[in-house]
Amino acid sequence: MHSIDLNLLVALDALLGEGSVLGAARRMNLSPPAMSRTLGRIRRALGDEILVRAGRRMVPTPRALELHGRVRSLLDDARLVMRPEGAADPATFARAFTLRASDYVAGVFGASLQAIAAREAPQVTLRFADQGKEDVAALREGRIDLDIGVLGGIGPEIRMQTLLRDRFVAVVRAGHPLLKGRLTARRFAAATHVSASRRGFPHGPIDDALASEGLSRQVRFVVPGFHAAMLTAAASDIVAAVPLAVATTAARLGLKICYRDLPVATPAIAIAQAWHPRFDKDAGHRWLRQAVRRALTGEREELPRAGGSAGAR
Repeated sequence: MHSIDLNLLVALDALLGEGSVLGAARRMNLSPPAMSRTLGRIRRALGDEILVRAGRRMVPTPRALELHGRVRSLLDDARLVMRPEGAADPATFARAFTLRASDYVAGVFGASLQAIAAREAPQVTLRFADQGKEDVAALREGRIDLDIGVLGGIGPEIRMQTLLRDRFVAVVRAGHPLLKGRLTARRFAAATHVSASRRGFPHGPIDDALASEGLSRQVRFVVPGFHAAMLTAAASDIVAAVPLAVATTAARLGLKICYRDLPVATPAIAIAQAWHPRFDKDAGHRWLRQAVRRALTGEREELPRAGGSAGAR
């Protein structure tokens, strides 16, 4: 049996994660020439170029894309094997965690999570990844460490923990006509609306609720995220429906918006985190899950509502 240099797996993970020799060299504390020589060894061992130049950057080959998740999974398992019992001081963690989350989670709670990490685990790097097609394979293969958001069907073995429940509110600019008088379902439906949908859908639960009252709203603009919808509302007469946490955070930061409860009942937004069970007892991952839970469930100052101030309802 040929001997295996497991350091090549670590280098391959760094190369695929950074997408460049220079970035991988920084991650592994090597010189760029040394990292380049290591890439050469990996290419010879695998019989594949792994990274090829495309203009000014390097892109992974199909074989590299196929291997990335498997390499991450192998290294994660190796860390679990080699971790000394009781070595759980977050200050000693030197790891990068990838979190798949929406702009809602990253925008509202990202700063709190980063503050926790900076205070408790200063060597940890947190990477928020685009939600993409939200495949369970990303968790199974280790391409992401946590999936955070409104989670639908996940694999039977995947662990999941509900973190908080939020609700939608109607957001408008300060001085918007809808702020005068009672916001009825008819007045709400008659306004021009922006819809936030990563998949480009103009309709959702709000439209179902309006339809039950024989009403429909005029969705003339569709954007991929809640923050884009809210900024659109702040700069026009268009109405946006976003989670309460998004509206209160934006108002706290000085955005000239107001919000009101929706005039129709819609289901609550349940935000959860999901992970693969192989990380249940991993000290670093356990700290990450606890940090995310604290960031999302920490006490949040409630803003004044419409009437006079920017956060008013």
